[in-house]
Amino acid sequence: MKQGLLIDMDGVIYSGEELIAGADKFIKHLIDNDIPFAFMTNNSQRTSLEVVRKLKRLGITVETKHVYTSAMATGKFLGDQSPNGTAYVLGEGGLLTSLHENGITLVDSDPEFVVLGEGRNFTLEMVQRAVDMILAGAKFITTNRDPSPKKPGWNNLGIAATTAMIEEATGRKAFVTGKPSPVMMRSARKFLGLETAETTVIGDTMETDIQGGVQMGYKTILVLSGISTKESLSHYAFKPDMVVGSVDKITFPLKWWV
Repeated sequence: MKQGLLIDMDGVIYSGEELIAGADKFIKHLIDNDIPFAFMTNNSQRTSLEVVRKLKRLGITVETKHVYTSAMATGKFLGDQSPNGTAYVLGEGGLLTSLHENGITLVDSDPEFVVLGEGRNFTLEMVQRAVDMILAGAKFITTNRDPSPKKPGWNNLGIAATTAMIEEATGRKAFVTGKPSPVMMRSARKFLGLETAETTVIGDTMETDIQGGVQMGYKTILVLSGISTKESLSHYAFKPDMVVGSVDKITFPLKWWV
C-alpha cells in the first residue's frame, strides 16, 4: 500500500527563520525514498512558490508539488461550491492567486463571498466594508482560526482575532477552510493522491494538525519541537498515534506502514 505524509511547517520544519535540527535530513530521506509528502500550512499569505523559496533559504530543496496551503484549499473549495463566483478578499498574494486560479472573480461590491486570510495590508475601513457586505448577504469564509502568538513585537495579528472582530460586528459565524477543517484535511490528502488509510499527519499543534488528522481517520505524529508539550497531552480527549521530540527522531517504515 502506498503511504504518504502531510507535514506542518512552523514548529516542525522550522521555528521562525531557523531550521529545526535534522529537518533537512528528514525531508531528504523522503525524497530519496520516493515517499509522497506535502507541507500542509494554514498560512494563506505565501504562494506555493514563495514557500519553496523560503525552504530553499533554510537548506531544504523541494518543488511546488510538495506544498499545500490553506489558500489553495480555500480556492478549490470556493471553485467547487460556486464556479465563476465572486469574492471580496481581505488577504494577500497566496490567497489572491489561488482564488483567481480557481475561477473566482475578485470584486469590490456585491460579492457572493467575503474571504479573510492573513495580511498586514488591509485597513479597518476595508474590514468595515466587509462587515457591510456580510450584513447584506455575502457568505463569510476564513482561511483558518490560528491564534495570535501573544508575544511582544509580533508583526502579524493572528487571524482568529480578525475573524472574531468581524463575527461580532455581523453576528455571523465564519466558515473555516483551513486546518483542522475537513475541507483542508481532505483536499490536502487528495492533492497527494492518497487514500485515508495511506495518510499520516505530522504536526506540533494538538488543536489543528492532530485534531484534524484524528477526525479524518488519518494516523498522526505529534512533534514536541513547536507548541505542544508532553505534559499538555492529558488535556485532550484525543491523542496522537506517536509522539517524538522532533522529525529527526522518526524512523521508517512507520509501525502502521508494515
